[in-house]
Amino acid sequence: MPNETVLEMRGICKQFPGTKALNNVDFTLRKGEIHALMGENGAGKSTLIKVLTGVYEKDSGSIRIDGVAGEAQIHSPQDAQNIGISTVYQEITLCPNLTVAENMFIGRDRGVGVRWKEYEKRAGEILNNLGIPARPKQELSRCSLAVQQMVAIARAVDMNCKVLILDEPTSSLDEKEVQMLFELMRDLKNRGVGIVFVTHFLEQVYAVSDRITVLRNGELVGEYLVEDLPQVELVARMMGKDLDDMVDLEAVGEKSQGSDEIVYEATGLASTECKPFDFRIRRGEVNGFTGLLGSGRSESVRAIFGADRVTGGTVKVKGLRKTVTNPHKAMKQGIGYLPEDRKRDGIIADLSVRDNIILALQVMKGFFHPMTKAQMKSFADEYINALQIKTASQDTPIKSLSGGNQQKVILARWLLTHPDYLILDEPTRGIDVGTKLEIQRLVLKLAEENMSVTFISSEIEEMLRTCSRLIVMRDRNIVGELTGEDLTQAKVMKTIAGGGQ
Repeated sequence: MPNETVLEMRGICKQFPGTKALNNVDFTLRKGEIHALMGENGAGKSTLIKVLTGVYEKDSGSIRIDGVAGEAQIHSPQDAQNIGISTVYQEITLCPNLTVAENMFIGRDRGVGVRWKEYEKRAGEILNNLGIPARPKQELSRCSLAVQQMVAIARAVDMNCKVLILDEPTSSLDEKEVQMLFELMRDLKNRGVGIVFVTHFLEQVYAVSDRITVLRNGELVGEYLVEDLPQVELVARMMGKDLDDMVDLEAVGEKSQGSDEIVYEATGLASTECKPFDFRIRRGEVNGFTGLLGSGRSESVRAIFGADRVTGGTVKVKGLRKTVTNPHKAMKQGIGYLPEDRKRDGIIADLSVRDNIILALQVMKGFFHPMTKAQMKSFADEYINALQIKTASQDTPIKSLSGGNQQKVILARWLLTHPDYLILDEPTRGIDVGTKLEIQRLVLKLAEENMSVTFISSEIEEMLRTCSRLIVMRDRNIVGELTGEDLTQAKVMKTIAGGGQ
C-alpha cells in the first residue's frame, strides 16, 4: 500500500508580485505514508499547501488525486474537501463553545432537521475507533490542545479524507501530547491515509515520518527516504549549505555573563496571572526562564513588561525605584518585549512591514509627534537590511510574510527603540533552523553590545546555547536557578521534576 500514489503534483508554479513563490515543484504522496514537507521560512511550503487546498490558484502544473478522473480541479477549499483533501492547521479552527460532536458534524447536514442524537452516537464511535480521549457531549474548550487537534483530525477523517495535511500541529503541545498525536497519525497511516506533515521540529520528523521532501526558495531540492537523509544533511539541504559548512551548526557564539551593573530588579513582583517572584538581570547578560508549558514562564515576563495587571511588588531600573505597571511605562524605562504569540500580540496583520517596524518608536514619541515619511523609510530600510528580512518591499502587508520574517519584523520594531533590556518570549517558535540560528547569534551579539536579554524557549537545547543563567519554574513558582556547570539538560529536567534542590 505505501507505494500506491494518492497525490501527485507536477510542475507547480505560483508567482506573486515581485516574487516567484513556487517554481516547477513536484510532490508525491503515497497511501499509508507520513511525508514531511520541509524547508526554511519562505521556502514555499505554505504556498504549495494553499495551492493544493484551493486557497491559491496555481499558475501552471497539474494535480492528480487517486480515484478522481483526470486532473483535479481545485478552485476552493470546498473543492479540495470534496475530493478528499483535509487540512488541520496550527491554530485550531473549530468552535470552542460547541461540543465535540457539534464540531465534528457542524455544516454537514444540509437538510431541514439536524440529527444531533445520531451525530453524537456516530461521534462516539469515531472517537473510540481512533482512541481519542474525548466525549461527544464534552465542550471542546474543556479539552486539551492536543485533543482539540485530534478532534479536528477525526472530523477530517470522517469526511472520506484521502490526504490529510497537518500544518505545525505540535507547536503548542507538550511532549506527552505530541506522543498522543503521533499515535493517532500512525493509526491513520495504517488505515491507508496519506499524511503531509509540516513542522520545524527536526526530531519529530525522524520520529514519525517515512519520507521527506525539501523545498528551498520556491524550488524542489529533493525527495528522500528518512533513513537515507541524516539530520545534519537535511539541515544542509534546507539551508543550501555544503556539509562542511554545517560542522559548526550548533556553535552560535560565546555566551555573555554580563557586568556587575543591575539593569532591572524586581522584588515580590506579582500580577493577575503570576505569583510573587524576585528577579534581576545584569547589563549584557542573557538569562532565561525555563519550565514546562504552564509553569509561569510567559506570565512572569508579562508582569515585568506590565502586559498583565501588576498587583504587587517593587521594581528598580538601574538602581532607581520605578513604577512599571503597563507596557508604555516599561518602554519609557528602556524595556522591550517580543510576545509569545506573534499573531495575537505582535504583528498588525494588515499594516505594512514599514508600519510594523516603526510602531513602538512612534508610540514612545507620541502620535502628536509623527515621524516623517523619509525617517520611516530610512528606519525600515536599516532593519530590513540588518536582519535580512525577506519582503518584496516595505509596503508589503506583514501578513504576506513567512512566520520567520514576521518574527524578524517584530524584533526590528524593538531594536529600533534601542532598549537597555529586551525580553524575547519564544522568538524562534515555528521558524526554520537557519532563522533560529540567526536569532540566537543576534541575541549574543546584542549582549556583547551591553544589552540585557531574557530569552525564553520551549527547546532546552536552545536555552543552553544562549543563556548564562536559567531560572527554572514549576507550577508558577521559581524552583531553581542554574549557572556554570549546572547548565545541562539533565540538571534542568531534574530541577523541573523537583530534584534540583
